[in-house]
Amino acid sequence: MKYTQLGRTGLKVSRLVLGTMNFGPQTDEADSHAIMDAALDAGINYFDTANVYGWGENKGRTESIIGNWFAKGGDRRDRTVLATKVYGNMGAEGAPWPNQDKLSALNIRRAAEASLKRLRTDYIDVYQFHHVDRSTPFEEIWQAIDVLVRQGKILYVGSSNFPGYKIAQANEIAARRGGTIGLVSEQCLYNLAERRAEMEVIPAAEEYGLGVIPWSPLNGGLLGGVIKKEVEGGRRASGRSADALANTAVRAQIQAYEDLLEKHGLEPGEAALAWLLTRPGVTGPIVGPRTAEQLESALRAVELELSQEVLEGLDEIFPGPGPSPEAFAW
Repeated sequence: MKYTQLGRTGLKVSRLVLGTMNFGPQTDEADSHAIMDAALDAGINYFDTANVYGWGENKGRTESIIGNWFAKGGDRRDRTVLATKVYGNMGAEGAPWPNQDKLSALNIRRAAEASLKRLRTDYIDVYQFHHVDRSTPFEEIWQAIDVLVRQGKILYVGSSNFPGYKIAQANEIAARRGGTIGLVSEQCLYNLAERRAEMEVIPAAEEYGLGVIPWSPLNGGLLGGVIKKEVEGGRRASGRSADALANTAVRAQIQAYEDLLEKHGLEPGEAALAWLLTRPGVTGPIVGPRTAEQLESALRAVELELSQEVLEGLDEIFPGPGPSPEAFAW
């Protein structure tokens, strides 16, 4: 495994991030524990989760699965850089009670304490804001975070799904208040087929020293060889991939992508991850394996070197918006 610093911090993290969203809803606890063991054995030390994972009436289930894994001992917690998120409503289904979601000082305090209990740990390495809260000022948010930092319950803070201007606003207010390092990472939607983050989010992250953590690196499976799987195994795309492929222009684009990689003897999913690892500002993409085999495929991407010919071919098929601000102006 290769490692890098998380943004401007001294924290060393793996170039792949283990996403745990499937733990509980799609992968049972025993298999989830096996995947986490395999990831740690392979050198992945950065694990990402969220308080709402498990979804619906099972919100919090994923954190509990991770907590039970930590409780097995064997230095699991000490070897893991643990990231979780706050924002989503953790109240009972139906009519939620006020102050059980978003980023008020009250909810941040309650949510952090609840996550710590489920995760069976004393501290969270990277506590992430899962979404922008338009109704809570950053002065209040940072005040709540400062308390948790002083208590030793969180070490760093990151954002997720923030636009560029909110990254700037959050860190400018943090700098004016003093005593806080501000945001150190941004988790955003970013992959070959979805490159809008290059216009504002990634430039802002680079300017303020945030590590970029792309989620959905295979664009919901669309970049994982869906057409090839249809042809070879009769396994038709489903969900978002099926909806996208119903568009003839998108299908032609994905076919060109798969043809290019087949020409160079590359697996689509591994190449899509390897491409992200070449992008400026990217710390590491989140991979969310449901099985051990999917984890093994993701690990191969770290060692994969894409030739200049492949990189240029990918840019032709999936052209990005271009440098900012020129992408806006001409």
